[in-house]
Amino acid sequence: MQMLFEHLELAENPLYERVIDDLLNQQYSIVDDFFDADEVLKLRESILLKYEDDAFKRAAIGNRVNETIEKSIRGDVILWIDEQTQNAAETLFFNKINALVHYLNRTCFLGILHKEFHYAIYPKGTFYKRHLDTFQNDDRRKLSFVCYLNDENWLPENGGELVIYTNENGVEVEKVIYPFPGRVVIFESQLLEHEVKPVNTKRYSITGWLKTR
Repeated sequence: MQMLFEHLELAENPLYERVIDDLLNQQYSIVDDFFDADEVLKLRESILLKYEDDAFKRAAIGNRVNETIEKSIRGDVILWIDEQTQNAAETLFFNKINALVHYLNRTCFLGILHKEFHYAIYPKGTFYKRHLDTFQNDDRRKLSFVCYLNDENWLPENGGELVIYTNENGVEVEKVIYPFPGRVVIFESQLLEHEVKPVNTKRYSITGWLKTR
């Protein structure tokens, strides 16, 4: 019975396998079906309610040990999500994140032990200049994760594209990713520089990192 249980635990997950293949081949993955429409709606309602409570703070650069606020580099406001006090929508979110982490650790031996996530809102006219999601004094971030919570009528002209910079045969290539609702982007935190282009209307997301040690 124990052997059967272990076999079922390792049953192949096509969605997670697609993410793994993408990460191996191009160091990033774009997934439009990680969350279903109802889950995206619940998460959008959650971020809107918390924004109304005026709990968001101006985002900083650097990690929590050594952070500074620099509006010329990034302009979003954020609210950290505490997994210990999560609401119903956040429970749905963390259930799927934890399932992904379990699968990655069992199949790819990534050694992900920690995670951190926050809501992020970019007001009109804000941006985040090109950067890398790791720090000189902290290299624990392994994978970056973004889930967009914009409304269903989001248009490309609203701006706020994520641009990932990759290297193909020695040539830098810009991968432009539009923040359509429900879209998830996962990429190598220590390898891929990226930026958020200026937004023309308010842009909503959950952003976070899967971390080692």
